[in-house]
Amino acid sequence: MKLPIILFFISFQFMCTTQVLAQNKNDKKTNKLVKPYHPEDNADTKINALLVRAKKENKNVILQAGGNWCVWCLRFDDFRKKDKAVRANLAKNYLYYHLNYSTENKNPDVFAKYAPEGNKLGYPFFIILDKNGNVLKLQESSSFENGITYDSQKVIDFLNNYKN
Repeated sequence: MKLPIILFFISFQFMCTTQVLAQNKNDKKTNKLVKPYHPEDNADTKINALLVRAKKENKNVILQAGGNWCVWCLRFDDFRKKDKAVRANLAKNYLYYHLNYSTENKNPDVFAKYAPEGNKLGYPFFIILDKNGNVLKLQESSSFENGITYDSQKVIDFLNNYKN
């Protein structure tokens, strides 16, 4: 009778330890990701400067809304830099900005201007602007997810739909 109970507790302890180790491994990976959002930015000024550049370069602008607190925001930033096809598509067709939303700076005026319904999408979400600052698309990101990263072809298809 004691042996099954002892085996149960040993098995339970092993499962808990394995889960903690897996969580710690994921936390370490997340901590290594670059924090691309800048709460101190004047987002409106930065976006206006990008729109001036977008007109000169005949590109559209992507605003990635989120914050350094959001693991999926950090994962997308990492993905877009490492995936060669996505990186090339963005460089050719878009100017990119990380629009901060955090306790330090919620950028209420910018979100009201470009994404008044954005709070319904979850983070990150994307705001595609044409070179004149008109919103072409608000896009949630969960449909691009693939495991703990993103699906390259789905992202490229999205980008191709809104390039200039």
